[in-house]
Amino acid sequence: MNDRAGRDIERMEFLLALRRRGIGDQAVLRAMEEVPRGQFVDRDFANTAYDDRALPIACGQTISQPYVVAYMTEQLALKPHHRVLEIGTGSGYQAAVLSRLAREVVSIERYRTLAGQARERLASLGYDNVEVMVGDGMLGCAAKAPFDRIIVTAAAEEVPQALIDQLADDGGMVVPVGPHNGPQRIIKLTKSTTPDGVTVAREEQIAVRFVPLLPGQAQEL
Repeated sequence: MNDRAGRDIERMEFLLALRRRGIGDQAVLRAMEEVPRGQFVDRDFANTAYDDRALPIACGQTISQPYVVAYMTEQLALKPHHRVLEIGTGSGYQAAVLSRLAREVVSIERYRTLAGQARERLASLGYDNVEVMVGDGMLGCAAKAPFDRIIVTAAAEEVPQALIDQLADDGGMVVPVGPHNGPQRIIKLTKSTTPDGVTVAREEQIAVRFVPLLPGQAQEL
């Protein structure tokens, strides 16, 4: 079996595993298929890029397991005209998947090293509708708000109010919530305006484990 045939089989098994775990949105599955996960992991882990597990990247961070990436993306219910804010760029993998489904992705990373690497990687692979910024993810990006969707890829002990404020009317957010060293769950928030004012519906979803969402910009270069 040549390398290309091996990669094709790997991709097929990868997508089949996502379907078996309940991912049914064909657009999400297509995006997961199109984005080369192997380009977003450290070279030492290239042979396990499509395993369904989180992998370490620089600055003590991780690239989320494929199922969690697909699950959170599916919960966003993205449309082609949507503008998305991502908190926690990491290697840029989640942003690349989002870019296949939305018009524009703004991604904020607190580590300058990760932001720079992700920016170069995304540009080299042609994901030109993603903007990577260095900053405090807990503050979001008010200058470019409102956003139709927000996704947070680090665990918050409480959902930052700044992010809720930056959601558009009828906007949605998915965010892991829970103690940094304890149980966490994906929370789906839906913001709407009623005659009585702004309401935010909250729905608990699957259990997860993410690195913590921390305030400020990291001191490391």
